[in-house]
Amino acid sequence: MRTLLLLLLSLAGCAVAPPGDVTPVTGFDLDRYLGKWYEIARLDHPFERGLSNISATYSVRDDGGVRVLNRGYNDRAGAWKEAEGRAYFTSDPNIGSLKVSFFGPFYGGYHVIALDRSAYSYAMISGPNRDYLWILARSRQLPSAVLDDLLKQAKDLGFPADRLIWVRQDRDDA
Repeated sequence: MRTLLLLLLSLAGCAVAPPGDVTPVTGFDLDRYLGKWYEIARLDHPFERGLSNISATYSVRDDGGVRVLNRGYNDRAGAWKEAEGRAYFTSDPNIGSLKVSFFGPFYGGYHVIALDRSAYSYAMISGPNRDYLWILARSRQLPSAVLDDLLKQAKDLGFPADRLIWVRQDRDDA
């Protein structure tokens, strides 16, 4: 049992770095990043399946980490679903590379790989591999030119951008 636990912990540590040649942004400013973001698009994964109106709200934790509150509307159940996690920088806080956990001691990578540096109005996030990609924005939609640029960047980095799910954002938070 101890060996299994050590194996799981070591694998969890490996799942933090960005994939291959994907580089997190530098000059990252957490204070500007804090607050609410709307999920515009994502690659499919079970923990958000069936949800619309997804948002993520980031705030500073007492221990210096980042509180992550993900929220989405489950249309089938007619109810909001929330998940709270915690994130910590993997190195220099000026690099947009964090590890995030929603499940005990297990962390995954959260890497800001594109960012509107002037207004922090949109961001593109990678997980620890090319199966995880999110496009976030401060508003419920983005101009098509911005989306086109982000999609091109994602494709150039080897992400399956043609498989993105476009998130419906049509419900006020309750």
